[in-house]
This record gives sequence, structure tokens and C-alpha cells, in this order.
Amino acid sequence: MATDLAKFAKDNGVKYFMISFTDLFGGQRAKLVPARAIADMQEDGAGFAGFATWLDLTPAHPDMLAVPDPEAVIILPWNKEIAWVPANCVMEDQPVEQAPRNVLCRLIDEAAAEGMHVKTGIEAEFFLLTPEGDQISDPYDTAAKPCYDQQAFMRRLDVIREISDHMLELGWNPYQNDHEDANGQWEMNWDFDDALRTADKHSFFKFMAKCVAEKHGFRATFMPKPIEGLTGNGCHAHISVWDAPGDKAKTNVFAGAGEGQTGELGLSERGKHFLGGIMKHASALAAITNPTVNSYKRINAPRTTSGATWAPNTVTWTGNNRTHMVRVPGPGRFELRLPDGAANPYLLQAVIIAAGLSGIRSKADPGKRHDIDMYAEGHKVKGAPKLPLNMLDALREYDKDKGLKAAMGDEFSAAYLKMKMQEWNDFCGHFSDWEKANTLDI
Repeated sequence: MATDLAKFAKDNGVKYFMISFTDLFGGQRAKLVPARAIADMQEDGAGFAGFATWLDLTPAHPDMLAVPDPEAVIILPWNKEIAWVPANCVMEDQPVEQAPRNVLCRLIDEAAAEGMHVKTGIEAEFFLLTPEGDQISDPYDTAAKPCYDQQAFMRRLDVIREISDHMLELGWNPYQNDHEDANGQWEMNWDFDDALRTADKHSFFKFMAKCVAEKHGFRATFMPKPIEGLTGNGCHAHISVWDAPGDKAKTNVFAGAGEGQTGELGLSERGKHFLGGIMKHASALAAITNPTVNSYKRINAPRTTSGATWAPNTVTWTGNNRTHMVRVPGPGRFELRLPDGAANPYLLQAVIIAAGLSGIRSKADPGKRHDIDMYAEGHKVKGAPKLPLNMLDALREYDKDKGLKAAMGDEFSAAYLKMKMQEWNDFCGHFSDWEKANTLDI
């Protein structure tokens, strides 16, 4: 039985609901609704002018209504009088096909119709910067290899512990937090879950981390490469497929003794073909998993001060080896290391499912496994595609991949490509200090 949000408010002392949706660029949009009005909003949705957000709509379009999903409601741990609830966007009683959460819900239904329920976990990485965003917040965090730095951790313990305490309270089962490979960088992990629940948690986590950081006088950023020379923010996704959703899941259909090199690592034939779809569509995938101009300063970066970028630049897969785009760390799952911190939480999950379904339907082969250090010996790999060098290349790859575009939805794909090309053109019209420094005296 669906949660009655008015009763939920009364039972939990909630005075306001933040009805939230995520636009094409990953922007989180919300209206604050008093609890007294939530019954109507649960039925009809909160009204938005879609053109005022990053959606391909015009001022002439009718109201876009964000209909809250009551099963995903979360009380803000730091302000228990407010509950956040993600919403699905509709217009004139029809789903807005380009809205990211709608795209994901449709693909989840497609996978379920074929007996597949995708579960994922993500590794959220972020920097804590000064409020201006121009330098890391801890002036003493200067080690050449700062990963797991114990003293640096203690200097930001109040922020990281508060976020972790909130996740514990929410029942997310966080299991580790660490200072990451860059100065000022952090990673926080919680249990894997059904793809939609992971996307909602990912969306809320970004909101929560920013709120807690601001409370402590800092700025949390998930920007892929906020500091030149340092390791960028990834958002690695761990992927498995099960026989049922939620707690009903009993069998991991990726686990098993399949054939060939994937079978040697504990992937079933379905797991192999799902991985094959990821590999097949990887270059186009990057337009979604690495969606900004800045993204390509992470996946095509020179060596960082720590000695490694920890990001891929070639379409390869391997066993338990972090230098490739995909690694299979153990039986029954694999890790996609391509996505970065700018990835839209809903589109990230959607494109994983779309590519995986494509692979299973076509029985795609992931190709040869490479068990080398790609950072030291990558030049020895012949025939593996290089990942896009920039956002324009990624968008062109996505536009060429008719199968992936159709799987993500024609309306979504057209809107996404249109608006992202506008963003690229805006970037190309920007004059930089580099241009003046290198061209002024030519």
C-alpha cells in the first residue's frame, strides 16, 4: 500500500516537504510544500515551468507537474521538520519522456519484463573546498600521497562523521569512509541496492554532503577535476543483476561458471553479455557518464602528483586491476570505473541498464581481457578504442550510436544532444587566459 504523505507528516512531525526532480544537466530542482498541502500535491504534483530548468522545453509549454514518489521519502536528518521526496515529471497527464527519473523508471520496467533486476552501488567522491571553490579547505593537507591520510582525516572528522551518522540513521548501511587520492578529496560508501533506490540515494547524498559542508563553512564539490594536477572525482558503479527486486532477490544471475575469460572470474554468460554491452557502447556511454567539458580533464589527464589518475582512457576490461575501464573484482559483479562525479544519478543508472540490455539481447562479447598495468603498458594494447578526448567527441559518439539512443528514448536523446551541444558551443565561445598567454604575441 502506497505511503500516505499527509499521514507520514503527522506521524513524524514533518512540517514541510521538499518535492524534488533532477533535470538533464543533473541540477536538483525543488519546491517547499507545507504538510497541510501535501495531499493535493501527492495526487496532482507540484507545478514547475520546465523551461526555467535544464530541460528542452519552451515558455509556451504548459505546467510541468512533479509528482512525488512517496515510497522514496527521506526526512532530512539535519532538519527533521523537512522531508525530501523525489518526483516523476508529467505534463498534461503524460510522462515527460526526457526527464531523467522517468528514463530510468522505463528502463527498469524493460529489464524487469525480461526477468532482470539491476542492483548497483556507487562510490561517491568529492572535494571539500573553501567557500569560494578556489582551493582545498585544509591548508595542511599537502602530502604527495594523501590517500587514507589519518591526520588529514581527523582535521575534517566533524564533516565526514556527520554525513556518515546521517547515513547510519537513514539505514543506508554505510561501511567505509576515507580520504581519497587527492588532497582535500573524500570517498563515502554505502550498501548497494536496486538501481532506482541507488539513484535516489545518490541524488540525496550529493544534496546532503553539500548542506553539511556549508554548515561547517566549506564547499563540497563533485566536479570531475576541480584542482589541476590532482586526481579527479570518479563515481565508480558496481553492477550485478538479480532474479527479483529488493529483499525478494535470491539469485545473482551474474554469478556462475560461464565460458571463456569472463567465466574464469566468476561471471555467468548473462553477466558476460551485459559486460559486452557496456564495452560495445562505451564511447557513446561517456556522453552520459562523463557529461561535462571538465569531465575529459579527468579521463584524459596526465599523471597526477600522487602518481596515477585512477581514471581510464581506453575501452578495456580486466580482473581485479584498477587501471582499466572495467574490472571484475570478484564473482557475480563488475565495476565500471568510467563515470565521474558530474554524472546525473538517474541517467547513470539508466545508461548502464540500456547498454547492458543491448548486450544481453545481442549476446555481445566483451572482447579480450587485458591483465596488464594500463598506465605503464597501455601502449601495448592493439585495437581497443580510446575513450573520447572531449565532450564534443562523446556527443558525436552518442549521436552515432542509434541503438543506445533508441534504448534511452528518442525524445530524451534528442533533448539531451540539443542542450549539450548548446553547452559545448557556449564553452567554445569562451575566451580563456591560456589563449591570451599563448596567442597574444603571435
